[in-house]
Order: sequence, then C-alpha cells, then structure tokens
Amino acid sequence: MGQALLHVAAQQPKLQAIGWQRRDHDITVPDIARAVAQLGPDLVINTAAYTQVDKAEAEPDVAYAANTLGPKYLAEGCRACGAPLVHISTNEVFAGTLGYFYREYDQPQAGGVYARSKLAGEVAVRQIWDRLYTVRVAWLFGRGTGDFPAKILQAAAGRDVLKVVADEFGNPTYAPHVATAIFELVNSERFGTYHLVNEGWTSRFEWTQYLFEQIACSTRLEAITAAEWPRAVTPPPHAVLVNQAAAALDIRLPTWQAAVREYVESGVLTRTGGK
Repeated sequence: MGQALLHVAAQQPKLQAIGWQRRDHDITVPDIARAVAQLGPDLVINTAAYTQVDKAEAEPDVAYAANTLGPKYLAEGCRACGAPLVHISTNEVFAGTLGYFYREYDQPQAGGVYARSKLAGEVAVRQIWDRLYTVRVAWLFGRGTGDFPAKILQAAAGRDVLKVVADEFGNPTYAPHVATAIFELVNSERFGTYHLVNEGWTSRFEWTQYLFEQIACSTRLEAITAAEWPRAVTPPPHAVLVNQAAAALDIRLPTWQAAVREYVESGVLTRTGGK
C-alpha cells in the first residue's frame, strides 16, 4: 500500500511525498509522535501494520504495538502539528456474518488478535485526533510477492490440482486503485470512515479461478471449505465491505475483475516469479 501511494504521489507535481521506513522510523516507539510533529507534514498516511493474521495469536503484544499503539503515537504527532491523518484498517474488524454486507458505520465485532488489534487502532486514533480518515480495505493485493495472487500461483507451481477455500467471501482490492482513491478522498476534506474496495465481491476460490483464466494457468482447482483448511484463527467468512460513504462523494473503484486484469497486465507476476 505504501509503495502504491508513493507511486501515485510521484505522478502529481504538486505533491512531495516522503516514505518512512521502519528501520529509521518505528511507529511502535512513542518518540515517533515527536518526529511527526517536528517534520510538520501537510498529511500523514499510515500504512504500517502487523498483518500476520495467524502468527498474531502467538504474538499479541507485537500485534497491538504495531496496530494499536503505533497509530496512537502517529495521531499524537498529527495533533501536535495539525496534520490530517489517513489510517488504513481492515474488513476483519467485522464478524463476517454470512449474507451480511458491511457499511462504514455498522458495528464492528472483531474476532482474533489481529482483528482486535486493528479495531483497537481505529478506536485509539479516533480518541486522539478528529482530522482523520479511517480507510478500511479488504483482501489487498498489488505487490506481487506476499499478496494472495502471487502466493496462490506459487502454490500451484508444479501441481495438477490445487485446493482453495470456497466459503470465505470478501472484496479483492488492488492497492494502486486504493491509493488513487485515498488522494481523491483527502482532496474532498470530508473526514470520517470509508470503505475503499474494488466494486463487487467474491470467494477465494472464484478469485483464484478468475486469475487462472487471465494467465491461462492449467492447474485444476478443487473447492474446499474453510473447515478443511485449519488455521490458528478463523477469518470472518463474509466480511464483505460496501463503499457507500466514498461513493456519495463520487469516489468509486473499478470492479475487482478489472483490478485483476490490470494487475496481470502490469507484469508484476512475471517480475516476481509468480507466473
């Protein structure tokens, strides 16, 4: 997400974007608030997070440090210098009840440690600072290394059959599309909570099926249930987000199918060995 934001910002001559790396600016250290205040930026976008959902069950302190305390410190720094803050959150703050579609102000109900730490981060920044855009995304992809499409293609390599979960649903969301939408949102100066996801929703299985069609992958897919794929924590089965608030401002993302096609056409899979 950070890379996508820097790429979009570089295309806008009026913007000077600075990307902070963890080795130099660790958001889990309280002094990050002073560093933000001293820099005095016009805008801060927080894309830092602990995203290892299963591993978080064994490392709750690490997850909460990055996903809750870190955003809190950034909000303190933003408050000190008056900079608006864009905080990236996740669809996993919702329970994911089957058949339910979640709008921006529906009541969250987080499950595992990762989800609870992300929800706590939303609460923390909201308590500190009101010049805030909370942006929830879902099933984010775009780098071509650690994202779902690249991983699923690596898993398919050399196999005749690949098993993929068919009863978990969400919004595949392309990072470059989110980045563009974030800058449109900031230009609106309408603070609040937003769901910036590609239009439409699907299952992990159907997403994989569509991806394989685009690249002519010959591996045969077999649909399985989430119960047949044991994990340390069960993800929400139907945490499908609805973009209503941003759409009211005429900010919409393309369909997830168009996003997959653009992702494939970008060549990122070839460059990273995923194809």
